[in-house]
Amino acid sequence: MRRISVVGTSGSGKSTLAGEIARRLGIPHIELDAIHHQAGWTPMPAPEFRAAVAERIAGDTWVVDGNYRTKLGDLVWRRADTVVWFDLPRSLVMRQIVTRTVGRAVTRRELWNGNREAWRDMFSRDPARSVIRWAWTTHATNRARHLAAQEDPAYGDVTFVRLDSRRAVAEFLDGLDGQATSG
Repeated sequence: MRRISVVGTSGSGKSTLAGEIARRLGIPHIELDAIHHQAGWTPMPAPEFRAAVAERIAGDTWVVDGNYRTKLGDLVWRRADTVVWFDLPRSLVMRQIVTRTVGRAVTRRELWNGNREAWRDMFSRDPARSVIRWAWTTHATNRARHLAAQEDPAYGDVTFVRLDSRRAVAEFLDGLDGQATSG
């Protein structure tokens, strides 16, 4: 594993998992949300986003986290040798995302480019504004998309690792110890 894409529903823990994989392997971590969400939650225009991501994944080793296949197409997966799909049950994802989002709103923690979680967005019915609503509405679609991708011959050279529990994550991470690479 040298070029790894970590995917999953918002709130599943993709960034935390990707950061830990990168740390254990000694390779760069690229967080797509940090690139995409500019100041004021303004999305980076698609051509600029693609160019910025392409530049970052040009190297031989990396861990990318994020689901931006609509905007990026197969840019990341064409370079990836491994896709780690963090596929936790919806109930657990929802518990995690509500806890995380409330915590961020209370502490006013900056995420990327000056952006912070806002109380009003948490309660919005618009999935584009509420990450909680987004996680709820995209969970089943993400699962179907990733299940289909595993069977797609276009990704025949990609190793898929599906992690569907915290125990599976711990076992996967334990298996990475001692695999650090230079690059």
